[in-house]
Amino acid sequence: MNVLSLNPGSSSLKYGFFPAAGPAAVQPARPPALRLGEILSAAPFAIDAVGVRVVHGGSRFESPVLVDDTVLDAIRDLAELAPLHNPIAVGVIEEVRRTLIGVPIVAVFDTAFHRTLPPVAFTYAVPPELGVRRYGFHGISYSFVSKRLRTLDSGTKHIVAHLGNGASVCAIRDGRSIDTSMGFTPMEGLVMGTRGGDLDPGVILYLLRKGTSEADLDDLLNHRSGLRGVSETSGDVRELERAAAAGDARAELALDLFAYRAAKYIASYCAALDGVDAIAFTAGIGEHSASMRSRICNRLSFLGVSLDETANSAASKDERRISSGKVAVWVIPTNEELEIARDAFEILNLR
Repeated sequence: MNVLSLNPGSSSLKYGFFPAAGPAAVQPARPPALRLGEILSAAPFAIDAVGVRVVHGGSRFESPVLVDDTVLDAIRDLAELAPLHNPIAVGVIEEVRRTLIGVPIVAVFDTAFHRTLPPVAFTYAVPPELGVRRYGFHGISYSFVSKRLRTLDSGTKHIVAHLGNGASVCAIRDGRSIDTSMGFTPMEGLVMGTRGGDLDPGVILYLLRKGTSEADLDDLLNHRSGLRGVSETSGDVRELERAAAAGDARAELALDLFAYRAAKYIASYCAALDGVDAIAFTAGIGEHSASMRSRICNRLSFLGVSLDETANSAASKDERRISSGKVAVWVIPTNEELEIARDAFEILNLR
């Protein structure tokens, strides 16, 4: 069974080809946004099944599922909880159905990894009849990195920082998510590229009273906050690091705020885990910005975190340990496409 993994983001469509030999025989590719037709034209074999990342599965989808009309309608209904992502996933699934008629599609949900969150971690302190709770996201990435950490024999108490344009942190014990920084939607938690993360709800009420419309609030919170909002120039860490080096005080503040919030969450998750054996950085910023890893880890020395700066700054894209202290610190490139393929193989082989 040859599987195509599709990983739609808000501005890209990553993919990977995984042959019948199984997910261990990897042929991944991760270019910028492409149309499905271009991806299929590059396929080295006939496609027997497709796995698709879906950001929000709500309370209904706690594991990967074979897509039918009912499942697709449910994913579409959940778009109000992830308006930047679920509609794109729906569009990708619909295009696959039109293009690869009869080929089974498996939806793999970012929220599913966090199905193990205990009530104390997923409950908001509001009346239950409101029907809101914390779900968590980036679960496909966390699942992949958590498996790697266990293979590396790095203990059982792990904190993973998925730092990209969207950013979050997860506390993982024995491969199970016990807390995570994103909540009901992907807007809670860390400072992100264009999302501000944690925000006093009173700010929203204040802006509403000032006459800000729902559409303007949506745009503000999703597209004009975070690194971009603080720096007033960019949500891209690479651009901000160059600007900060040239003396831009707003860029420096944005970077420091990003690091401060990430370090604060990592430290708090030591309390959730009753300690920590390993910290892992992944995703675009986590994998590629040695400077940001230093900014974060320098705030965590009291935990026994001590970076090996030579290893941290090495021009390498490979998985590697970058610490010399008692807490292992790793850079682990995520591979969501491989994880999606693994789930697709498992679901379809059980049919």
